[in-house]
Amino acid sequence: MAKKLIEITRGDVVETIHYGDVVVVNSKGDIQYHYGDPNKYTYWRSAAKPIQAFNVILSGAADKYKFTKAEIAIMCASHYGEKFHIKTIESILSKIGLTEEAILGGTVTSLSTNYALELAANQIQLNPMYSDCSGKHVGKLSICQHKGYPTESYKELNHPVQQEILEVIAEMCEVEKEDITIGIDGCSVPVHAMPLKNMALAYARLANPTHLNPPYKEASERIFTAMCAHPEMVSGTNGFCSELIAASNGKLVGKVGAEGVYCVGIKDKDIGFAIKMESGNMAVLAPVVLQVLQDLEVLDSSELQALSKYHPMQNTNDLKQVVGEIRAAFEI
Repeated sequence: MAKKLIEITRGDVVETIHYGDVVVVNSKGDIQYHYGDPNKYTYWRSAAKPIQAFNVILSGAADKYKFTKAEIAIMCASHYGEKFHIKTIESILSKIGLTEEAILGGTVTSLSTNYALELAANQIQLNPMYSDCSGKHVGKLSICQHKGYPTESYKELNHPVQQEILEVIAEMCEVEKEDITIGIDGCSVPVHAMPLKNMALAYARLANPTHLNPPYKEASERIFTAMCAHPEMVSGTNGFCSELIAASNGKLVGKVGAEGVYCVGIKDKDIGFAIKMESGNMAVLAPVVLQVLQDLEVLDSSELQALSKYHPMQNTNDLKQVVGEIRAAFEI
């Protein structure tokens, strides 16, 4: 059952409470700690992207097209559609011989409110590259181009690229394919549901791939290294994922998923953890992530200080006055 993770105060009064679940596992799948339900069954949403990106490497597409670390990182991203993100997507499309019209994820504005307003004020004509999921989509398209799969139907569950990704997810999460529920994500590709502890397992293995078979070990190392080398690709300017990875100095990778999912893989400690907010509220995830990292003694004092604005977060009004705080209300 979900437990209290977040309190939002206004003055001295706790005005809002958010409940959720947290589970920490090692790379063998053993539960180390949990708060709430470690078996919470939910969709992985975009927190699955780094694991889905494995197949870009496993398929040989990454080597064929000589993808850079930045290009691999954006395939794991929910990016903000900033200029450097668009340039990276354009580079991938050029390498694989396709144009933006091949991306079937839809056209949406930036996840960053400030940048979305800037795009609107400058009357920028949006296209599918601006979608926060376009990196994932071009990664899948690169596999199609490399292996000769049709590109016009890559988002369908029965397409070979989606079936290969399902195999990777089942392997990394130690879940039978038949036990993974498939839905349709916001960007129109299959999305995968499973127990929260299995999501944490995949991230433990992503960060600590020693016991994986050689192809998976290589894929893990390349993806972890790419995300750490280019945290700006994972979300963007002032994005929590980018700032968390940058501040942790190669110790971890973290990735948000829609409806209040967050996953972290911690290098050298042989652990990963997964969070699900019962409310689906993504704005309150950061203090939960920082509380878990603090309790696990992952970050040193300088690294925690670099992320202090997230733990706790300020609750501000329309005039940007601080009226309270958004704080973690648990320990593991």
